[in-house]
Amino acid sequence: MSSTVPFRLFPLSLGALMRRSGQRALRLMMGPAVALTAARGWLFPFAPVAMGIGVGAYFAIPVQPHPAQLVMVWGLAVLCAGLAVWGPHLLRPMVVALSLAAIGFGVAAYRTDLVAAPVLQWRRYGPVEGRIVMVDRSVSDAVRLTLDAVVLNGLSPGQTPLRVRVSVHGDGLEFDPVAGMHVMMTAHLGPPSGPTEPGGFDFRRLAWFDRLGAVGYTRSPVMALAPPEAGLGLALTRLRQRISAGIRARLTGETGGFVAAILTGDRSGVGQDTTENLRRSNLAHLLAISGLHMGLLTGVVFGAFRAGLALFPWVALRLPIRKIAAIGALFAAAAYLALSGGNVATQRAFIMAATMLIAVVAERRAISLRSVGLAALIVLLWRPEALPTAGFQMSFAATVALVAVFAALRDRQKNRPKSRQGHMRRVMQPIVGAVLCSLVAGIATAPIAAAHFHRFTDYGLLANVVSVPLMGVLVMPAAVLAALLWPFGGEGLGLWLMELGTRWILGVAQVFGGMEDAIRLVAVPPVWALPALGLGGLWLALWRGRARLAGVIVIASALIGWGLAERPALLIDRDGGLVGLLTEEGRALSRARGAGYVARKWLESDGDAAEQSEAATRAGFEAIEGGVRFTHAGQTWFHLHGRRGEAILSELCAEGVTIVINARIDGPNGACRLMDARALSRSGSIAVHADGQEITARMVSGRRPWSGF
Repeated sequence: MSSTVPFRLFPLSLGALMRRSGQRALRLMMGPAVALTAARGWLFPFAPVAMGIGVGAYFAIPVQPHPAQLVMVWGLAVLCAGLAVWGPHLLRPMVVALSLAAIGFGVAAYRTDLVAAPVLQWRRYGPVEGRIVMVDRSVSDAVRLTLDAVVLNGLSPGQTPLRVRVSVHGDGLEFDPVAGMHVMMTAHLGPPSGPTEPGGFDFRRLAWFDRLGAVGYTRSPVMALAPPEAGLGLALTRLRQRISAGIRARLTGETGGFVAAILTGDRSGVGQDTTENLRRSNLAHLLAISGLHMGLLTGVVFGAFRAGLALFPWVALRLPIRKIAAIGALFAAAAYLALSGGNVATQRAFIMAATMLIAVVAERRAISLRSVGLAALIVLLWRPEALPTAGFQMSFAATVALVAVFAALRDRQKNRPKSRQGHMRRVMQPIVGAVLCSLVAGIATAPIAAAHFHRFTDYGLLANVVSVPLMGVLVMPAAVLAALLWPFGGEGLGLWLMELGTRWILGVAQVFGGMEDAIRLVAVPPVWALPALGLGGLWLALWRGRARLAGVIVIASALIGWGLAERPALLIDRDGGLVGLLTEEGRALSRARGAGYVARKWLESDGDAAEQSEAATRAGFEAIEGGVRFTHAGQTWFHLHGRRGEAILSELCAEGVTIVINARIDGPNGACRLMDARALSRSGSIAVHADGQEITARMVSGRRPWSGF
């Protein structure tokens, strides 16, 4: 019997096999292009996603791109745009996406150069003169003044920051600060601070785009040099301050502060305890003027305009009252924007509301994913730096989720046979809708809030269900009523109604926020987890068909990666004032007092609810004269501070150990490794992992205009 395998067992020749394999590979490669081409009619909501990827890529790179590289990016955008117009139909969706990503990258780079302003490079103490442009309160509840037209002795105009922000501690402010007023004080100033740990929140980037070149504090008296200046912007700010003061005079206590905050954006009348209760009950978004407030206001005005015009048959039958109501609501939204101070969050909310109202005028569906996509495109083109912020991510996540879910429910309802609704069902429908809104928005924003603020609110859903509907049916309509009656002196009725709703909301916040288990802290996710969650959620909400389930896989992978992420074993403060060592009990801190903000951020990022004083009692550090001693990665480390630490520094340095010292001590040259003021100013905060690998804030932040390295 022959051992040769008959050739007939291989019916295909080698060439045929290669051709078939090539065809399969081609179909596999062209499959996405074919699917995108078939979906061209509803791909517009993906446009801001593509642009956002470009913006995110710009902020993620470690080095500022060279002008020649930016020219190449803009060239790529133009080339892809040309291919989208004249190229093959099959490639158009992909080249459009690539063009939008390149545009996002280029716009972010252009915006960075556009807002460039001097940043103070060292700490200084001396006289500060400037004009007040904003008055608010710091985390410690101190009055905080933001100044422009700044004058600092010894600095030329080219070195002087355009804006500085000074917290006034003690009794240094003996007058009511008003926008446009020139003031002078003696203050401690320094550059905006970097992240408390590598990869953490970088305040320097936020300050760069706000043109804030220095921050500090003063305990000395603040002197008024000149009365408020004229000008439309300053006049609006003063009007806002007068309205806020008038509201707080009519409605005393926390209620007046809350009403002033939601109408004018002035939160100075809301105490820290109330603010913390609102955060712990997941109601803090009611305090900030956001898309919810703008949407409720425009909805109330739109409904009132339309209902009022409908009362006159001649008008209702001859004029497009729906469009007229939309235009009236648009003007009301613009007035609300001006009255509230026009911060970035309020401007973003106005863009979203204006986009939907203009869609009504253009006889398009107002609430749709296309409208949300258009609003997101406008925001990214206008303020690309908003993309990494929690406000942008949470507002658009909630909006996309709500529109997608209710659109799916609407389509499902259309396919059902019509039936007569009973009385109970009509009564329950608004309640079910409110609960569903809170549930969907809560699920969409919870991972984002947890990633940025390291906390979940256990009772947030229930608190929102019993509070948010009251904002829509009582508080915001009463605000419109108060605004209409204010010129005639009849605003008391509207303010009284607002007070009733506000007392309920603050009571709910106090009840739920005061519970011991109101929040659960969670560890900070790896840097890739939040973008993966966002892209997976957007794919799930925007794509159609079964392929959207791929978004669930991406979301699940990101959540698993989040849960498996490891925190650094050792953290060193950017100023050398604090060291945190991860132990079995949690992170142990080298000091019970000092660097409180850094300590709180470290513990929150670990998902640890302990106070600094409690973390300082954990095992891991051995107290010595002038500091503490600890062991990590097989090495002995010392954290020294004060004069006693300086006295023993030379003796320890002779032993060749690793030493972490306070920034106030100047380390000697020797055989040991010193992390002194000079070294930490170059590296920023430091994270050391269990295997001894060191990562510095400079390595993560890179060489960017705002990084300060």
